[in-house]
Amino acid sequence: VGAGVLFGLYEPEFEVLGLMMHNEHLEKEYGVGFHTISMPRLKKAEGVELKDYPHLVDDETFKRLVAIIRIAVPFTGIIMSTRESASMRKELLRYGVSQVSAGSSVDIGGYKKMEENHRTEQFKLSDERTPLEVIYDLLGDGYIPSFCTACYRQGRTGDRFMQLAKSGNIQNVCTPNALMTLMEYILDYGDKRLYQIGEKLINNEIEKIERADIKELLIKNIRLLKEGKRDL
Repeated sequence: VGAGVLFGLYEPEFEVLGLMMHNEHLEKEYGVGFHTISMPRLKKAEGVELKDYPHLVDDETFKRLVAIIRIAVPFTGIIMSTRESASMRKELLRYGVSQVSAGSSVDIGGYKKMEENHRTEQFKLSDERTPLEVIYDLLGDGYIPSFCTACYRQGRTGDRFMQLAKSGNIQNVCTPNALMTLMEYILDYGDKRLYQIGEKLINNEIEKIERADIKELLIKNIRLLKEGKRDL
C-alpha cells in the first residue's frame, strides 16, 4: 500500500502525524506499514488561486518534513515528483527521498500529446528534464538509478519485503538488481557517454559487494546483458 499527502491543504504537522498514525495502525493490524509515501506540494493550477490556501508549505519546512518522515519510517520508499524543481529534488535525495519521476506529463492523454508536441497541463511542473538528463545527474552525484521491478514480480511485497528491509538483507537483492537494470537501460536507451559513465559506476559498485556468490552472479549477468540477454 502506498500513501501520500498533498501538502498545502491543511496544517503540515497534522498531515504528518495523521500519516504516521495511519502507518502505525497498518503495522499493528497487518504487520506491515506503507510500502511508499508520496509527498507532493500544492501547485498553481487552472482555477486554483494559491493565495486562497493558508497552509502552503515553504521550502525549508518541506525539507524538514522529508527528513522527519525518513527518520520515522526508515524502511519506506519516499517518492518525490516533478512538481519540485531539479535543485530541490537534488537536495531532498540527501534527506531521504528514494524515488524520483522524470519526463512526467500531468495532462489527460499527455504522453501521446507530448509525441505530437501539444501539451496542456493540469498543474505546473517544476522539473522538466528528460529521463536521460535526470539519469546523468543521478550518476554524477553517485546514485544508482534503478529500474528494478523484481519485488513486485516475485511477490516480495508486504511482510516479505519488510522482513528483508528491516534486517538489512534487502541490499543483497536491491543493489544487484539496480545495477543490472541500469546496465540494461544504458544498453537499450543510452548513448556512448552514458555507457562510459554508467559502466564505471557499475564496476565500482560491484567491488563494494561483500558476498562472493552475489558478486560472481552479478558479474556473470552483466556480461550476459552485454551479449544481448535481457530481463535477468
